[in-house]
Amino acid sequence: MNTELTQSPKKMNLNFVVTSIFIVLLIVIAGLNSFASVQYGHVGLYKTFGKLNDDILGPGIHLKLPFVQTVIQVNTQVTKAETDTSASSKDLQPVSTHVAVNYSVNKSAAFNLMNNIGGNFDTVIISPAIQEIVKEVTAKYPAEDLIAKRDVVAGEISDHLTKRLAKYDLIVNDINIVNFKFSDAFNQSIEAKQVAQQQALKAENDLKRIEIEAKQKIAQAQAEAESLKLKKQEITPDLVQFKQIEVQEKALEKWDGHLPSVTGGATPFIDLNSLSKK
Repeated sequence: MNTELTQSPKKMNLNFVVTSIFIVLLIVIAGLNSFASVQYGHVGLYKTFGKLNDDILGPGIHLKLPFVQTVIQVNTQVTKAETDTSASSKDLQPVSTHVAVNYSVNKSAAFNLMNNIGGNFDTVIISPAIQEIVKEVTAKYPAEDLIAKRDVVAGEISDHLTKRLAKYDLIVNDINIVNFKFSDAFNQSIEAKQVAQQQALKAENDLKRIEIEAKQKIAQAQAEAESLKLKKQEITPDLVQFKQIEVQEKALEKWDGHLPSVTGGATPFIDLNSLSKK
């Protein structure tokens, strides 16, 4: 009887200790579950028993009901979505387009986005919208214009996509057409056309060069003829007489004092004395 009485307080103490430890652990766990943090570049939403609350939580630590509430985070930073689209151009050329879209979530409308669409909005909304709009815009342009007017095409796709995603509180920050891929036959035709254009340009340049050289020769000949004409205009009777005097003076300078045996003219002159001496 006494033994049972002595053991009973021991059991009570042990039960008290176990219960106390359990309560402390429960309090600690509850305390740890009473806080939630929202990362930088995100906003948070309370979720209570599966129902979203429209209160928007900024980055930082927030209180919540333990075991009842959770805080889901929505990324509001600029995110990139890449999509490959197959379509046909206006001239029915098959074209594959690789598009990269930078988008972000409107912070103030994060509740509407998550409540109406959910966290997989990139695959549910963005990717299908990109593919549909790229096909629609691509069909407006011939294949060659898709290459030559890439910026115009990208701008039109951006305008349509911005309007489409604005309905879901998504913001289009930028769009890039990474690549257009055409059939091998079309690529070969483009290459052949470029070669023909280069050859035609070379022939045109050669023709211009020949024309310029011909004009230069004509101009040179005209200048020479004009120069000769001016020289002829400068010759006067006085100038001719002056030149004759110069020639005679040079001849006298070279004369050795002996007359020639025979001189020409209408009546030839013969120096008989000179001949007899010889």
